[in-house]
Amino acid sequence: MPSLRTLAFQAWFRISRPMTLGVRAAVENADGHVFMVRHTYINGWFMPGGGIEKGEPALEALRRELVEEGGIRITGEPKVFGFYSNHHNFRNDHVVLYHVPWGSWEQVAATSQGEIAETAWVDPHAPPDGITAGNLRRLEELYRGAPVSPWWAPKT
Repeated sequence: MPSLRTLAFQAWFRISRPMTLGVRAAVENADGHVFMVRHTYINGWFMPGGGIEKGEPALEALRRELVEEGGIRITGEPKVFGFYSNHHNFRNDHVVLYHVPWGSWEQVAATSQGEIAETAWVDPHAPPDGITAGNLRRLEELYRGAPVSPWWAPKT
């Protein structure tokens, strides 16, 4: 169950934005593992990312979120892997997923203050317990050849 803080943010976004757009990234290290985060305000493991601010290009939002959440500074050009409807989360929400391969980023100091509870480099073929359904599906598409869905998470 989402926290009261999460529910309040969701209500504010629904009122203030008729459509929401977010970014996430599959960031790989030299071992082929993918960077994942656990937030302090919602349960589950996620690929890093977040909302795109008004007037902000998607790629700049990705750059900002990766430094905030993981201390990952993009040095190359990430590729868009997919564009997904995330309507189970908010009506009219969408997510752009980028692929950030090893060699196209460098480690810097993370700037998030209190948002991230834990980080991990995970084997995409053995995801951690507690990974969210949408993030699990993206790993299956990226690393196991599953068909790409237009939906971030399976419809329930």
